[in-house]
Amino acid sequence: MPLRPGHQPTSAWPLALATACVVVYASLYPFANWRDQNLLPWVFLSAPLPRYWTWFDVWTNLLGYGPLGFFLALSVLRGSRPGWPVSRATLSCAALSLVLETAQSYLPARVPSNLDLMLNTAGAWLGAGLAFLLERWGALQRWSEFRARWFFPEARGALVLLALWPAALLFPASVPLGLGQVMERLEDAAVELLQGTPFLQWLPVREVELQPLLPGAVVVCVALGAVVPTLLGFGVIRRLWQRLVFLGLLLTMSVAATALSSALSFGPEHAWAWLDQPVRFGLAAALLWGLAALWLGTRPAAVLALVAVALQLALLNQAPSDPYFEQTRQVWEQGRFVRFNGLTQWLGWLWPFAALAYLLHRLLSTSVGLRGKRRIDP
Repeated sequence: MPLRPGHQPTSAWPLALATACVVVYASLYPFANWRDQNLLPWVFLSAPLPRYWTWFDVWTNLLGYGPLGFFLALSVLRGSRPGWPVSRATLSCAALSLVLETAQSYLPARVPSNLDLMLNTAGAWLGAGLAFLLERWGALQRWSEFRARWFFPEARGALVLLALWPAALLFPASVPLGLGQVMERLEDAAVELLQGTPFLQWLPVREVELQPLLPGAVVVCVALGAVVPTLLGFGVIRRLWQRLVFLGLLLTMSVAATALSSALSFGPEHAWAWLDQPVRFGLAAALLWGLAALWLGTRPAAVLALVAVALQLALLNQAPSDPYFEQTRQVWEQGRFVRFNGLTQWLGWLWPFAALAYLLHRLLSTSVGLRGKRRIDP
């Protein structure tokens, strides 16, 4: 998005895109059994308001579009044409809601509703209005000043990834902090897709089965799982003491998010069952590596982050998924809140690959590469 002269790049626009993807996913899940009812897909607009509804549905539809309206209005306020931010954000969200409610007419598991459309629009208006008020009151300006003190101007991609990282940890993983273990599931999906076709013979067959990770490999994977976001942050943080604060907060967040995931998956009494000896050694190694990397320049930090995420993906995808965790995944995928928990599994699978793409783009970009040789101020 074009920016006004003198303004730093804002994270609002990529966050708005990420939020829009969440809204689309939640509105159209499970994306299966599409059918034509021989009715106009927008007939729900002229139907009476639903007679049966719950407060949960009301609050979900009202608050679901609030963050999207907020980030869209903020991106307008920080853009080159900042006029009418609330109206533009609200109308954009209303158009998206109309398209999604219309698409729900073709899904047997979803019911389009004019009440949902009104609540989504109202939620977007509340979120956009909050962004406008915070901007008028100067609260967002203080955030901009804080960001300018802590981060380099090109930090928005890293900030979005770091904001999504704790949510990605909520989905249970075979190895704590081990995001991106997708190879076995991709192979199973490919076999299922090609079953009964001659193309099934084209799939490569492993000579030996995947072997579980040894304790030493678990230590390395856990350490790399914390080192990757650490180096990602180090690549955009300005000062040494700020990096130290960030390192402490990130390791605390990694432990808290994994404990919450374990509690949600197995019950509160098992919140710390994952914290065995290899995991403790891995977290200690991540702390030592983080302390040793405090003085790295921004470009070397990005290079090492790229190496770390590639190494972790290679190690994790040479090991099978734990059957116990596979049962847990099925509970999450089939549970009551599947529309939200199903999203966390995609975050857990795709976050490392998004980080890989971001780091490659940053290192290969000429403009970023020239700025990336900054030294860290004490």
